[in-house]
Amino acid sequence: MNKKQPLKNPVEKILRMDRIPHIWCPGCGIGTVVTSFAEALRKEEANLDNIVIVSGIGCTGRVAGYIKLDSFHTTHGRAVPFATGLKLANPETKVVVFSGDGDIAGIGGNHLIHAARRNMDMVVICVNNFNYAMTGGQVAATTPLDANASTAPFGNFEYPFNLPYLVEAAGGTYVARWTALHLRRVTKSIQEALNRRGFSFIEVITPCVTLYARRNRLGDGLNLLKYYYDKSEIKHNADTKDLTISYQGELIVGKFVDKEKPTFLDAMNQHLSKKLGDKFQPYGEEK
Repeated sequence: MNKKQPLKNPVEKILRMDRIPHIWCPGCGIGTVVTSFAEALRKEEANLDNIVIVSGIGCTGRVAGYIKLDSFHTTHGRAVPFATGLKLANPETKVVVFSGDGDIAGIGGNHLIHAARRNMDMVVICVNNFNYAMTGGQVAATTPLDANASTAPFGNFEYPFNLPYLVEAAGGTYVARWTALHLRRVTKSIQEALNRRGFSFIEVITPCVTLYARRNRLGDGLNLLKYYYDKSEIKHNADTKDLTISYQGELIVGKFVDKEKPTFLDAMNQHLSKKLGDKFQPYGEEK
């Protein structure tokens, strides 16, 4: 009798299995978010040849190296403008930025707001771990007030970004937030973002288990992730002004913004066709 072949992971074709095991710390939620992303692609039966992953520097920035797609690992804070260039060069490509809060909202914060303002057709998945985890646990743009960090041993006194509010105010057309343990909901949000046009932003909360959690005595591994999952409350369509994350307080998650408006290329083509008339040939019909 022929022995049965061992079952393969259903998302194995989307991951670079030759690079597994990954480098993330035990208990880190980044791998969980990657699983949700891979599951979203599997469920959508997406054309993997038409999807591009861009990441920057940092723990989440390593995601690009584990996804078996055309992947680009860019310099710190420059994932969004790099993705913008890819999208404009090949408008039919679906571009996904997959990086951390330090890379997207700290070092690259200026690029984030302008990509949202332009309504660039891309998906941004921001894994928020509340600090600069790869370089020592320093205060980041998202560190909650009073939280302990390596550069704030007596507690953080800087006001943090409310990322959903920032992105909506800048012009983003799809905004959602979940924790790393909202597996199915993260997957569904990614599916929705992949199937729409415009600037989509998904924040996933997964506090750094090695630095942030230890310094703030929040437990480790699954206990840490469960701590934030248990403190979360789903409020779809909540006013993004009310979504600031307090230190060890309640966490509001859900889908907050989902609207339509012309993308950057739509607006450019519409404007130039009015100005140039028949002389203008539309560029990059997006799908």
